[in-house]
Amino acid sequence: MDRRCIAIFDSGLGGLTVVRAIQQRLPADDLVYFGDTARVPYGSKSKETVTRFAREICDFLLRFDPKLIVFACNTASAAALPSLRPHISVPTVGVVMPGARAAVERAGNGTIAVIATESTINSDAYRTAMRSLNPQVRVIQKPCPLFVPLAEEGRSADDPIVRAVVQDYLQPLVALGPQAMVLGCTHYPILREAIAAACGPTVELIDSAEQTAQQVYADLAATNGLRTEDRRGKLTCYVSDNPQRFRELGQRFLQQSIVDVTWVAPERFHADEARPVS
Repeated sequence: MDRRCIAIFDSGLGGLTVVRAIQQRLPADDLVYFGDTARVPYGSKSKETVTRFAREICDFLLRFDPKLIVFACNTASAAALPSLRPHISVPTVGVVMPGARAAVERAGNGTIAVIATESTINSDAYRTAMRSLNPQVRVIQKPCPLFVPLAEEGRSADDPIVRAVVQDYLQPLVALGPQAMVLGCTHYPILREAIAAACGPTVELIDSAEQTAQQVYADLAATNGLRTEDRRGKLTCYVSDNPQRFRELGQRFLQQSIVDVTWVAPERFHADEARPVS
């Protein structure tokens, strides 16, 4: 048994959907989460910039001596994880391969749609991952850059603006008849009802958060790293800007209150102290 924490990070609030899924799978584990709220969104930034951000955050999270780091950001998983993984001293899990694997299993040789940020789509990470599992699979992709700011603004799935944007983005994809659609950004589950309404009942939505939690469980089980005590793990959150807003909006993603939030400015990632927020 390994009592060290699990570290998780995302560009903002979306990774809290991964936190929620991990809490359900591994309720005894302590979790440390970092949301880069000062620099969100990552999806329109270059691969080099996203890699630099991810490297800085991993350096910060390693101060907590985690047993594993989860890249709970599709953009960072696609753009940064492959090059950073050999240089990180603890195991890492991204969100791309778990979601890709679930989509291939459920769609077979059918068509899979992927919706994600511009950077994730441009990386072609999902298509590459899916074709490594099934070379015959057909993958269609669509960047949906407005989804992240809509989710970060706290707009609900039944908001008329959300419905209109979702319909505009997804109508061309749905017309191509996919069997499954990967929500290739951890912010997107907040808009799931609107996405499901636009897709109809014939398209199965794949939430990479749950698939990632399953991967974390499997990886820790394989190395005797599961924490099996009868306890409720603690969640500690760090953000690079606006902790009060993170606390308020984060409840929608996590579906529970967030108590422990600490502000850490990006230029202080390597410093020895952070500023707690009561």
